[in-house]
Amino acid sequence: MDATVHSWPAGCVLPDYGPGGIYGLASALRTWLHDTDAGLDAAGVAPGEAATVVLLVIDGLGAHTLDSFGRGSALAADRRATLTSVFPSTTASAVTTLMTGASPAEHGLNGWFIHDRRFGGVIAPLPLEARGNGPLHALRLTSRLFPQRSMFRDARRPAFMLSPRQIAFSPFSRHHTRGACVRGYDTLEDLEDEIVSAVDAMGRHGGFVHAYYPRFDAISHAYGCRSPRAIACFRKIDAMYARLCERLRGRGVRILVTADHGFIDSAPERTVNVPPASDVSRMLAAPLFGERRLAFCAVHDGAQDEFEAWARHELAGRAVLMRGADCIASGVFGPGRHNARLAERVGTHVLLMEPGWTIVDQVEGEEPFTLVGVHGGLTADEMHVPLVLATP
Repeated sequence: MDATVHSWPAGCVLPDYGPGGIYGLASALRTWLHDTDAGLDAAGVAPGEAATVVLLVIDGLGAHTLDSFGRGSALAADRRATLTSVFPSTTASAVTTLMTGASPAEHGLNGWFIHDRRFGGVIAPLPLEARGNGPLHALRLTSRLFPQRSMFRDARRPAFMLSPRQIAFSPFSRHHTRGACVRGYDTLEDLEDEIVSAVDAMGRHGGFVHAYYPRFDAISHAYGCRSPRAIACFRKIDAMYARLCERLRGRGVRILVTADHGFIDSAPERTVNVPPASDVSRMLAAPLFGERRLAFCAVHDGAQDEFEAWARHELAGRAVLMRGADCIASGVFGPGRHNARLAERVGTHVLLMEPGWTIVDQVEGEEPFTLVGVHGGLTADEMHVPLVLATP
């Protein structure tokens, strides 16, 4: 992937699909789960070693958190490296990679909203809802929408998946945790207990515990990623991590901590609005999909030159325009065999928002909402996540 071939937003950080990114970590985990002779370098596990590895994924915990109000924390003390997220730097793309070991190019979930005409157009794949039109219902919905196998399926090491109770057994979760023992939890303290319980259950033969915690992400969206509430949430997470290390001390457990993406805050005056029935919306064959920080656009045939002229003139300094085919060809979605729907889900054009900028449109039946903290773009704060390792 060569950053000089295309125009990118200012200060962009492109994803690393080798050992310097979460894709490389996920791919190594998948190999380790399926090959009992394999080692796991990121966790310091030797080839063939019967080890227990805990992966704690803190949704939204960017590396900038540890660099700012996280200084002096237990997590910062055990930080080993900085990784990049995938593209886009968002939960739907990155969490799916961390549960499958597949790149966004392969699994095809390239944003909170994706375009899939088989299911009516723009949909949200995690809650399985049509944009502005409620729950999705279709024959063999999950198998058609999620062709990528879980990394736990047919694994040769035992695995546990710990998720908040309200999402632990959703259709998305059931598909992507197949092969693991799934447990739901209610509070951060419950999660701590469930991790220890899972480690106990695997005993000396070892295995893998994937634990997912989304509260920091939700607070950062609502109040900002550097808000007092976000800081308080981080401190609770850090305290839980310190307790967990103490409870597992001397047992040879490796505890890895990382995130799916980081965050930036965006002010309302840095929002590009695309009103209904506007000239721009009439150029589009579907509502925007992807993210507020990275919009995929399906532009009508015959309107593409006009759309490109609008974007280059009206969005100068706010967004970088790229054609969808060029975005795919750049390799930014990662290696592997492309998902059969990838071209449709990228659209004819991509709007890569400049630092601090977002873009939104309106869909009938959809309640408008404000986000203070946002992600999905290519700034360092969105793309960089920590890799923490403890061997208590």
